[in-house]
Amino acid sequence: MHTLAVNINIPNANSLSVTDDTLTVELDDGRTISVPLAWYPRLKEASATEKDNWRLIGGGQGLHWMDIDEDISVQGIISGIPSGESQKSFKLWLESRQGY
Repeated sequence: MHTLAVNINIPNANSLSVTDDTLTVELDDGRTISVPLAWYPRLKEASATEKDNWRLIGGGQGLHWMDIDEDISVQGIISGIPSGESQKSFKLWLESRQGY
């Protein structure tokens, strides 16, 4: 029996935009990928200013929002993997934001 190994290269993110319901990432291979913002509850709850305060990390392999302590990988977006944060953790984070 033979096994076929597939080498998948994950492209880097070049830029992104966040609307009220969508995270859209432009990749360096020419693709633009959009996913529901509901996949990332912290980002969904963030203010417009917090959503705009992001940076590329890992040479473009990830996205980071310092104000809300959110990291999202390009591989996760491409693979269709939403946030893995537990409901308990999210609830505690949300409670800590009272007044935002």
